[in-house]
Amino acid sequence: MNCCGLLTAQKEPVPLKSVEVELEVRDHVATVVSTLNYENKEDKPIEAVFVFPLPGDAAVCHFSATIGQKQIVAEVKEKQEAREDYDDALSSGQQAFLLEESEQSPDIFSLSVGSLPPGESASIRLEYVTELAVQADDGLRFCLPAVLNPRYQPQGSGDSEGASVQVTSVPASLVPYGLSFSARVSSPRPVSKVESKCSLDPLQYLNTEQTQATVKLAAGHKFDRDVELLIYYKDAHQPTAVVEAGQASAEPGSLMGDPVVMLSLYPEFPEAVMSSVSSHGEFVLLLDRSGSMDCITSDSNGQESRIGSARDTLLLLLKSLPMGCYFNIYSFGSSYEHIFPKSVEYSEKTMEEALKKVEAMGANLGGTEILEPLKHIYSQPCIPGQPRQLFVFTDGEVGNTKEVINVVKQNSGSHRCFSFGIGEGASSALINGLAKEGGGHAQFITGADRMQPKVMQSLRFALQPAVKDISVTWDLPKGVCAAVLSPPITALFHGQRSLVYAQLTGQSSEAAEGCVTVKYSLAGHASESELHFSLKPAEDTGLTVHRLAARLLIRSLEMEESEGGEEQDRGVKKKVVELSVQSGVSSAFTAFVAVNKHDGEAIQGPLVHRDVPAPMCGGGMMYMQCCTASFAFSDLDYDNACLDLEDQVLGEAMYTNAAYSLCSDQDQEQHAEMSSDEDLYTEEVQVPVPKQSRRDPLLRLVSLQKASGCWVLDPALAAALGKTSKEVENTKPSAVNQEVWATILALIWLHGFKRDAQEEWELLAMKAVSWLRAQNACVAECVEAGNAVLGCEVQKDTLGLSFSSEGFLL
Repeated sequence: MNCCGLLTAQKEPVPLKSVEVELEVRDHVATVVSTLNYENKEDKPIEAVFVFPLPGDAAVCHFSATIGQKQIVAEVKEKQEAREDYDDALSSGQQAFLLEESEQSPDIFSLSVGSLPPGESASIRLEYVTELAVQADDGLRFCLPAVLNPRYQPQGSGDSEGASVQVTSVPASLVPYGLSFSARVSSPRPVSKVESKCSLDPLQYLNTEQTQATVKLAAGHKFDRDVELLIYYKDAHQPTAVVEAGQASAEPGSLMGDPVVMLSLYPEFPEAVMSSVSSHGEFVLLLDRSGSMDCITSDSNGQESRIGSARDTLLLLLKSLPMGCYFNIYSFGSSYEHIFPKSVEYSEKTMEEALKKVEAMGANLGGTEILEPLKHIYSQPCIPGQPRQLFVFTDGEVGNTKEVINVVKQNSGSHRCFSFGIGEGASSALINGLAKEGGGHAQFITGADRMQPKVMQSLRFALQPAVKDISVTWDLPKGVCAAVLSPPITALFHGQRSLVYAQLTGQSSEAAEGCVTVKYSLAGHASESELHFSLKPAEDTGLTVHRLAARLLIRSLEMEESEGGEEQDRGVKKKVVELSVQSGVSSAFTAFVAVNKHDGEAIQGPLVHRDVPAPMCGGGMMYMQCCTASFAFSDLDYDNACLDLEDQVLGEAMYTNAAYSLCSDQDQEQHAEMSSDEDLYTEEVQVPVPKQSRRDPLLRLVSLQKASGCWVLDPALAAALGKTSKEVENTKPSAVNQEVWATILALIWLHGFKRDAQEEWELLAMKAVSWLRAQNACVAECVEAGNAVLGCEVQKDTLGLSFSSEGFLL
């Protein structure tokens, strides 16, 4: 066959030619329209299948195909019915299109373009709406997932039907289609800036108030990362309410027929509470050590792997924990390990023991089986007076997403869960789902992001006093009622948005107002905040709020389905299908299907199947092999895959550790189980225990801090400060002991040289100041002497120190 146009690694034509994405952001809600342009340049009709990622909380609400001048709008149907319609159409020579959501993970979709005749083109339009998450710096994060890494599916888990979907992926540099991306941003408040790790054209304002702006992705985007935008508004923390009118054609009393209100609540806590941290808690840290964690982080110039960054982060975390708390560290791959049999009290001895073991941790445990270590953690009894805080670090390459989230939800009453998605392609459904069901906070570390500041922000959340007794009450005009659609609010964090959806019934005048009151208890004090809003429906929102509310209800029902028995599951599934069809929003049990019935002539000839590859992240060195892996990976022929990889990329050379680290977690687990007589591979693919890397100056200094918060005056500290032992020893004021002097020097160095990284060391510095206060020492002279020896001009109040007239700490 003569191949022309774009080709896969197997020299097969790729029918997907380009992807165009238009983003419209209104305040904190995004509407995304993606157009996928297909062309069949072969001499036979084809069926093209493209498996791709979407945000895990997206509400897919439109799917259509345009062939020539004809547009075919898809219907939402029960999934099996949709598949049968699609298959029937293909067997009768008709064109058909099918869009399905994975039953295992709601952030993966499969698009099938069937019976595309030779020489014909088709444009597929896909639309979804989603909420934008608030970041630590008040930015709103939009992410267009571009990277889809193979997902690990543990043996025996999941549903065989959901596991049948195939993921075809290639290294980002070999993606054979282009992407154009443009965004329009509007808000009642001015747009201050839009940032991205991808190259953008300059921001263009559309009005003098700067409340509307557009931005485009610069030409030449490579699929080596997700497309991420950070949008900043002035005065971002403003509570808002949007009332949206119901659909005129929908039945009154139904979700789509009644008005729906979306409330955005931003709690602001007193500064006195924000500056205080708890000395209690059980901190359980769960670290992914699957093979994919050995990937080099993007934009790190080959200097640091995901696992290396995670080890440095655990160092900061352990040094920042308060005396009096408890902790333990778990790590997982195909199996799991824990440093202590059960959580232990935080002390110098236990901290040092944990750090030694953390330093030896490598990405060498095979697959990504997170479910079993989670179950083991939850099987451990909670410690009275020590609220459990779970920190999960993973690159998110998990297939059994819903099972994992469900076990967190079942134990949500006993802990808070903070999750961290590491690297491009981390499952947004998993990371956001863990935090949402665990009452915590989710963070994503991509591109050149440093993991440490994001994790330390979450630690601050965990150390804040827990918000208790949260209630939401409604004050509405007579005859108007609110049926709350959102689950009860179980966690509030300073500066973080909480969304509430409610269906409104009854009649009111357009001038009528409603009021919502949020009450809660914080650090023993009762607090409340009110939000007044107009009941007049907003203009030009379409059905965005309704679709987001429907998506919320659908996800909640799907979680119920995974918890119940067979009879309950059937009832829940029926409700999901009804709501999905009524609202036009996708679900795990429905699919979009479109059949072109306009042509009388059947398409002739056997269909040729073509998989459209998605980009995968491979870090520094990427193998040039189109790697197809199923959700369950049950039929993966590891030996052949490895031999193909060796032949095509490395020629006669042996496998290297770098190439090994780029295999999927499932590949690595199966490789580890190969018999020992296969010497060709067994010796060469060993992953070495990581050696002590040369740390940056900040981490060198932090590594020397004691659990109590102090530093010791020794040659290691002097070297970390960039001084000789004599320089720091001979300048010590005679009135103070060595540990007080060493601690003052460390604090001055942090404030003088690492001010830009303060969010990383702020908590351990607070611990150091607390230790100094407990010493009851005269340290005023130390600050002056410390500035002199280090060449700094750090003020006493900057260090958080206040003195009596005699120079003692207050």
